[in-house]
Amino acid sequence: MGSAVLQWSSLSVRLVSVCLLCVSAGKQCQIRYEMADCSHLKLTQIPSDLPNNITGLDISHNQLRELGPANLTQYSQLVYLNAGYNIISKLQPDLCRNVPLLQILKLEHNELHKLPDRVFSSCTNLTELNLGYNRIDIKNDPFKNLENLNILDLSHNFLKSANLGVQQQLENLRELILNSNQITELQKEDFSFLSNTSLNSIDLSSNPLTEFHVGCLHAIGNLFGLILNNVELGENRTKKLCTELSNTAIQNLSLSHVKLSYIGKSTFQGLQGTNLTVLNLSQNSLSVIEDDSFQWLSSLQYLNLKRNNFHVSSRSFYGLSSLKYLNLIDSLNGKIEDFSFHWLYHLEYLIMDNNNFPGITANMFTGLHNLKYLSLCNCNINLQRITNKTFSSLANSSLHVLNLTKTRISTMESGAFSSLGHLKILDLGLNEISQELTGHEFKGLNNIQVIYLSYNKNVALRSESFIFVPSLRKLMLRKVGCSNLALSPSPFRPLQNLTVLDISNNNIANMKEDVFDGLHKLDILDLQHNNLDRLWKHANPGGPVLFLRSLTNLRILNLKSNGLDEIPVQVFKGLFQLKILDLGSNNLNVLPATLFDDQGSLNSLNLQKNLITSVEEKVFGPAFKSLRILEMDSNPFDCTCESIAWFAEWLNVTRAYVPGLRSQYICNTPAKYHGSLVLHFDSSACKDSAPFKLLFVITATTVMLLIFTVLIIHFEGWRVAFYWNISVNRILGFKELDIQQEEFHYDAYVIHARQDKNWVSKNFISLEKNPHFQIRFCLEERDFEAGVSEFEATVNSIKMSRKIIFVVTEHLLQDPWFLRSITLFSKLLNKDYKLYHALHLRRGMFRSRCILNWPAQKERVSAFHQQLVIALKSNSKAH
Repeated sequence: MGSAVLQWSSLSVRLVSVCLLCVSAGKQCQIRYEMADCSHLKLTQIPSDLPNNITGLDISHNQLRELGPANLTQYSQLVYLNAGYNIISKLQPDLCRNVPLLQILKLEHNELHKLPDRVFSSCTNLTELNLGYNRIDIKNDPFKNLENLNILDLSHNFLKSANLGVQQQLENLRELILNSNQITELQKEDFSFLSNTSLNSIDLSSNPLTEFHVGCLHAIGNLFGLILNNVELGENRTKKLCTELSNTAIQNLSLSHVKLSYIGKSTFQGLQGTNLTVLNLSQNSLSVIEDDSFQWLSSLQYLNLKRNNFHVSSRSFYGLSSLKYLNLIDSLNGKIEDFSFHWLYHLEYLIMDNNNFPGITANMFTGLHNLKYLSLCNCNINLQRITNKTFSSLANSSLHVLNLTKTRISTMESGAFSSLGHLKILDLGLNEISQELTGHEFKGLNNIQVIYLSYNKNVALRSESFIFVPSLRKLMLRKVGCSNLALSPSPFRPLQNLTVLDISNNNIANMKEDVFDGLHKLDILDLQHNNLDRLWKHANPGGPVLFLRSLTNLRILNLKSNGLDEIPVQVFKGLFQLKILDLGSNNLNVLPATLFDDQGSLNSLNLQKNLITSVEEKVFGPAFKSLRILEMDSNPFDCTCESIAWFAEWLNVTRAYVPGLRSQYICNTPAKYHGSLVLHFDSSACKDSAPFKLLFVITATTVMLLIFTVLIIHFEGWRVAFYWNISVNRILGFKELDIQQEEFHYDAYVIHARQDKNWVSKNFISLEKNPHFQIRFCLEERDFEAGVSEFEATVNSIKMSRKIIFVVTEHLLQDPWFLRSITLFSKLLNKDYKLYHALHLRRGMFRSRCILNWPAQKERVSAFHQQLVIALKSNSKAH
C-alpha cells in the first residue's frame, strides 16, 4: 500500500486532501475524506487493506458474489456501503453485525433471490436500503427490525404483491418504491404492515394493476403521496382509485400516462373529502374535460395537464379556486373561450407553451388578478402585431414575467405593454421583429427590470429607444441587426440602473466614445462577434475609440471574435473590478506593456486562437496574479528566452486551471522547439545570460550618456555657461578678488592693431555705457596724454590698468610695434613666465577665462560680453 499527501490552497481557504492508493489483487482503490472508492476495478472481494477508519465504501460495478459480516470485520466505522452492480446472489445473516453505524446500503443490480432470516436484524441504524433490480422473493418479514428506515427501494424485482410483511413494521418509512414489478392488484391486507406508518410517497408506477380492492389504501397509517405513472387506468379505474383514496391524507397524486382520455364530472368525486394539493395528469392524450370536472378539488394548488389535446371551455376549470400553478404545455386544441381562467383567482403561474389557438381575445385572461408568470412560448396564436389591446385583459393582474419567445411577433405598436405596469421581465426573443424602436413601445412598463430582444430580424435603435424604461437592469440585444451605435446621445444613456448589456452578434463597427457613459452600475457587457477592430486602431480617424472608459464597476467583458489586431494601452485603464475578460478568437499579436496594470483581481482570461507569440511578465504579470482560469491555447508561441521563458515557469507552478495545457500549448518557433509543449521549455539557459544582459544594459546606458554630454557641451556649452554665469552673478554679485591695495584708473588697457581701431571703438565703448557692468577701458586713440611720447604713454596706461586685453587678429600678429612691445609688457607685469612665449603656446595651456573668442553668431554676443566682464573682475594673480 502506497500513500501520497497532496496539499493545495484556494484563495484564503487552506484545504488538505489525503489520497491513498490501495493495491488489492492488482487493483487500486482511491481514498478521499474517509471515503474509499473501489468501483469499476473487477474486484471479486472487498479489499482487506483499506484504512480501518473509513466511513464510506463504494464497491459497486465489480464482480462480488456474496456479502457477509466477515467481509466487513475491520471497517466498523462504515456509514455508507454501495455494493450495487455486482453479481451478489447471497447475503449472510446479521449482515450489519460488524458495521453497526451503517445508514445507507445499496444492493441494486445484483442477483439476490432469497433473503436469509435475520439478514437485516443488526441494521438498526439503516435509513436507506436499495434492493432494486434483483429477483427477491419476500418472506418472513425481512425488514421488521429496520425501525429507522426512511427509504426502501424494491423496484424491478418481479414482485407479484405489494405485501412485504405480516407484522406491523417500518414506522419511520417515508418513501416506498415498488415501481416496475408485476403487481396486478392491491388487496385490502397488502399494506397492513404499514398501519402505523406515514408515507410521503409510494411509487407503484409501471405495474400491470387492474384492481383496487376496497380499503386497500386505507390500511396505510397515513398516505400523503401516490405515484401511478404508466399504469393503464383509464377513466373507470381512475374513478375507482379516487374512491379508494377518499378520506385519506393524500396530498400528491401522479397519474401521468395512464390513458385517461376522458374526464367526466364524477371522475374525481372520490377526492372531495381529501386535501389533494398536487395532481399530475400529463401525457394522457386527454381530449375531453367535461365542465365542472374539477369542482371536487377545491384544495388543489398544482395541476399538470402537459401533453394532452383538449378544448378549454368557460367552465373547464371551475372549482379550482386554490390553484396556483397550471401547466398547459402542448395540451390545447382549438379556441380558448373568454373568461375560461376567471375561476382561478389565486393562480400565480400559467404556462401555455407549444400550443395552437386562434389568438388572444379581449377577456381571455380576465380574472387572473394574482398572476405572476405567463408563458406563451412557441405558440401559434396570430400574434404578429402587438397592440395596446392585446394584453388588456391583464390590466388588473400583478404580472411580473411575460414570456413571448417564438410567437412570430413582427411589430410592437406604441403602448403595446402599457397595461402591464407591474411587469418586471419581458421576453421577446426568437421572434421576427423588424422595426425601429421609438421608445413608445415600452411606455407604461414602469417597473420593468429585464427585456429580452435577442434573435430578432432587425431592431434599429434611436437615442430615445429606452427613455420610458429607466428602471431596466438587464437588456439583451444579441443578433438583432443593430449594427450602428454611433448615436448622439447614446440609446443607453437613460439606463442608469443597467447591470447587464448584451449587444453581441450584431456586426457593430461604429460606436462613439460616450456610448456607455453613465452606465456606472454595468456589471456584464457582451460585445462578442462584432466588428470593432477599426475602433481600436491608432490609425483610426480621431484616434482609438476608448468606449470602456466609464465602466468602472464592470466585472465581465466579452470581446471575443471582433477581428481585433491592435489594443490601445489605455483601453482597460480604470477597470479595477474586472473578473472575467474574453479576448479569444481575435488577431492579437503584440500587446502593450502596461495593458493589464489595473486588472490585478482578474479571475478568468481568454486569449485563445489569437496570434500571440510572446508572453512576457511586463505585459501579463498583473493579470496573472489572481488568475483562476487561463485559456490561451492555439497561439503560435515563440519559444525563446525573451518570449516565453517567464510564461513556461509560470505554467509549471500555477494553480490556475489551464484547459489543454498538455496538448494545445505548442511552440511554433524556433525550429528547435517546433511542435513541443511550452510546458517543457527549458528556461535554465535563459538565466545564465541574465548577468551579461545587465552588463550590456549598464554599458550601453553609460556610453549613450557620455555621447549625449559631449554633444551638449559641443553645441550648447556656451549657452549653459552663459546662463550659469548670469545666475551666479545675480545671486552673489561681482567680487573683486585682487588683494592689492592700489587703485587702478582703468579696468583694462586694450592693445590692438591700428587696422582694428574702428571695430574696438564700436564694441568696447558700448560696454562702458552699460551701467550694470561699470567698466572703463584705456584706448590709445582716446586716453593717451597729449605731448607725451608713445612709449611713455603706453607705460603709464599699463600702470593705471588692472588688466591688459589683446585683441588678437591677423593684423595684430603682423604689427611690428606689437612684437617689439612684448618684452616691455612682460617686465612691467613682473610675471613668472614670458608673455611672448605664452601667446605662442597652445590654447589648451591657458585658463579658459583668459582667452575669449568673438562669436560668429549675433545671438552669442551677449554671452561674450558676460564672459569678458567676469574675466576683468576676477583675480589678477597668474597661476
